[in-house]
Amino acid sequence: MYLWIKAFHVASIVIWIGGMLIMALVLQTLQKTSPERSAAEFRLLQAVRRWDQRVTSPAMGLAWGLGVALVYFGGWHTAGWLVVKLVLVLLLSALHGIQSGYLRRLVDAPEREASGLLKNSGALTIASVAIIAAMVVVKPF
Repeated sequence: MYLWIKAFHVASIVIWIGGMLIMALVLQTLQKTSPERSAAEFRLLQAVRRWDQRVTSPAMGLAWGLGVALVYFGGWHTAGWLVVKLVLVLLLSALHGIQSGYLRRLVDAPEREASGLLKNSGALTIASVAIIAAMVVVKPF
């Protein structure tokens, strides 16, 4: 059973992180100072918002739930590497929330400037995932 949980955990993470990277790309691409949004841009924003609501956010929830199950079944409660992973996963979850909120506000206020955090959210996501993968595979402490 542990391996099935692990497989679905990894699949849900791939979907979640993929969705975050899509949002990072769209948010960076649609940054502009014009108060008008073209019909194509508006449709793209709406499509990404629907994807986030229907796919990315549920995948994040599933990754969390399955991750808790893996910690329980694997007996990882006291592992030091898990603390590092959890901190980064919490930060990724918060970043996902910030991306989602900004995406929602961008529909109404296209001239709204993204923060430095949002402008670099793609790179931050990739760096966090790389560190998490190292922690899980190598288990350095």
